[in-house]
Amino acid sequence: MATREFDIIVYGATGYTGRLVAEHFVREYGSRDDGPKWAMAGRSLAKLESVRDEIGAPQSTPLVVADADDAASLEAMCNRTRVVITTVGPYQLYGDALVAACVKTGTDYTDLCGEPVWMRQIIDEHQAAAEASGAHICFSSGFDSIPFDLGVLMTQKEAVKRFGKPAPRVKGRVRAMQGGASGGTVASLTETMKTVAKNPKLIGILRSSFGLTPGFEGPDQPSGMIPRYEEKLGKWAAPFVMAPINTKNVHRTNFLLGHLWGEDFRYDEMVLTSPGEAGKKMADAAAEMMKNPFGAKPPKPGEGPTKEERENGFYDVLFVAEMPDGESLHYSVKGKFDPGYGSTSRMIAETGIALLSCDKPGGIGTPGYFLGEDLVKRLEEHASLTFAAED
Repeated sequence: MATREFDIIVYGATGYTGRLVAEHFVREYGSRDDGPKWAMAGRSLAKLESVRDEIGAPQSTPLVVADADDAASLEAMCNRTRVVITTVGPYQLYGDALVAACVKTGTDYTDLCGEPVWMRQIIDEHQAAAEASGAHICFSSGFDSIPFDLGVLMTQKEAVKRFGKPAPRVKGRVRAMQGGASGGTVASLTETMKTVAKNPKLIGILRSSFGLTPGFEGPDQPSGMIPRYEEKLGKWAAPFVMAPINTKNVHRTNFLLGHLWGEDFRYDEMVLTSPGEAGKKMADAAAEMMKNPFGAKPPKPGEGPTKEERENGFYDVLFVAEMPDGESLHYSVKGKFDPGYGSTSRMIAETGIALLSCDKPGGIGTPGYFLGEDLVKRLEEHASLTFAAED
């Protein structure tokens, strides 16, 4: 890649989540000489100027005007930077031209996408071209699916350390979480359902845990959709709304790593409730809520929690690796701040920085495949996440 003006451009900086990403750069790297050269981008120069001033960014912060409906402006933006961080979703509505521009110009890209049908379409359309140009197109770099993608990666590293080989079965279990879904997540799910309704052939991508591994269909996977009692954990488990996208990304990471964890690898995600009858009732209620997971009045794109609500949020995810001989290990990923905004904005910002040092070949990938432990270290140092074995 020829020398470019910027290391990173935050595209969508005037939106709710994009603004939080820009705030992270100001807060974490504003006074550091070794920080990335970054810029803010969006449709309106006036709005960019307003957000720059409101978040306390220096007046010298570069501002770039680019519009999802103007492919030429997107290509011009990509030619100025090494990495584009985009929070402009739903990506199936606003992402096609930007991905194409990044692939064409060899520019790295990271987003917050949780839209598996669109992601598979991008893989099918752009994988070869991204390999040729060297562009790293890195999906799902927020709460979906970094804690789970990297959590499984680190759990398997610990399994190899302890048992000499990876675990053929890993369970992801959300032990605690405070913070709601983002308006962007709701909009993305809505658009995905519209797309599938127009083309029912795409339903298979949604249903399969291997929807993002073209040419490979692994073993039957635990559904995670039926409440169950986790005997060894002593708690009931309920369906987890983010599991359909997270499990696909975990399997894509394994796929891109040459099935490092085996072609027979099985993985699912659920939410732990509590023991006894009360826990069962909570799990049954959670399963019923999956029919309408965001309630009667879901948040709209651009809406989000207050700063206090973001800072009071958290999450705690347990991974259980099970070996064929009955041995097991526990590994956890914990994060401060609400998962949908406060933590997500930090995660995607650090993913963008980590991509500056990515030495993998170009293509369409995941944070776990492209960045792995390098991103884990950045998240621990700059995003208030912890990754640790528990026993």
